[in-house]
Amino acid sequence: MSKLLIAFSFCVAILTLSTTAQAGSAQLLLDARTGEVLASENADVLNHPASLTKMMSVYMVFDAIKAGKLSWDSPVPFSKHAASRPPTKLFVKAGDSITVREAVLAMIVRSANDASAAIGEKIGGSEEGFAALMTRKARSLGMMNTTFFNASGLPHAQQFTTARDMSALGVALMRDFPKEYELFATKSFKFRGKTINGHNNLMYRYKGMDGIKTGYTNASGFNLVSAVEHDGRRVIGVVLGGRTAASRDKIMERLIDANIKKASTGRQLLVSRSTGAQMDLARLGDAVPVPASRQSALAAVQGLAGATDVATPGTASAYAPSSGTATADIVATPASRFAAVDPQQTASTPATSFERRWQVQIAAATSAQAAMDLLSQARQKVGGPLQGLDTYTEMVTRNGVTFYRARFTGFETKEAARAACDKLVRQRYDCVLMPARG
Repeated sequence: MSKLLIAFSFCVAILTLSTTAQAGSAQLLLDARTGEVLASENADVLNHPASLTKMMSVYMVFDAIKAGKLSWDSPVPFSKHAASRPPTKLFVKAGDSITVREAVLAMIVRSANDASAAIGEKIGGSEEGFAALMTRKARSLGMMNTTFFNASGLPHAQQFTTARDMSALGVALMRDFPKEYELFATKSFKFRGKTINGHNNLMYRYKGMDGIKTGYTNASGFNLVSAVEHDGRRVIGVVLGGRTAASRDKIMERLIDANIKKASTGRQLLVSRSTGAQMDLARLGDAVPVPASRQSALAAVQGLAGATDVATPGTASAYAPSSGTATADIVATPASRFAAVDPQQTASTPATSFERRWQVQIAAATSAQAAMDLLSQARQKVGGPLQGLDTYTEMVTRNGVTFYRARFTGFETKEAARAACDKLVRQRYDCVLMPARG
């Protein structure tokens, strides 16, 4: 019972934070050459990406081709799972195959969910495995508040992104794969004797717009990422949560028209891949995301890797272990950077048991060493409030996947723990405040 009450308290904390932004509505215009945000509204509100997800799926394909793991003519077989994805789709039968090029065009132009699932299985072994790779790649690109659970953007309660993160992905596609990026301007393509037409209507009529992607589900509203080059200026626009396709397009058009002249001129895009995209893309600003709706807030609580013992069915793929960098070991959580979990007194939980000590959690990682490294780094950066405190990791296994909570413990008062959280957040760490157990 106490666990449920703690979970409820955390949900309330997240809901309180979420009221600071209009649910589901967000926009941002980014100077793709300097990283300057030219205009924004609710840029760090968590929203469902819908088919904007396919931007990352396509990025993964481009990356695999560049690495020599795929070619444009490689076959992409359709499993029963892939063939069963709901429209929009190509309606390829299970057991049949298409080429990588056809799959990419289908994702870009048709927004085909079956092709997305099939390419995910081709690269990741399963769509869930591919989604884990997508999330890991997102972290390396500086998209710290995006989590993927499928390759297509079909509805998933815990699949989140922000307008800021989507602008970073738009830049990454153009910067890392300038030639392949040109496919995003494709209006139609031939598939098995039929012409498949796209529906990015604003791109077809707006001067200088050469991509990128539309998206829609009931939960997300109408989403759009657009790229424009005009008079030497290069901008990326993001609109999330539009009420209709037409109103979304009008918002994007006005956003670009009103702000593109603020952009710099030149030729080079924001940061080369070799210099470390994550560090440079931090110029996009300190993202403090909040869920865009009450339903999303509950999903964020359920997806948090370890603030409380809330069951999280179906989340294992996002926490897949990595043999890569420490960044890849960090488990991202679609919650705000700071939240408090206040205990609720019950007959079986005396208040005094919670008043003794407080603790804070800064992350969850896929190895104990990675968790300890994060704690050590945080102590060095923050100093004072964390000196003399105990550090520990707590191993948790969910759906067959093990991860490790990284925590500082030993705060004598809630106020001391909260002060430490404030300083951690200023250093761009996430922080969850909670009572120590026992």
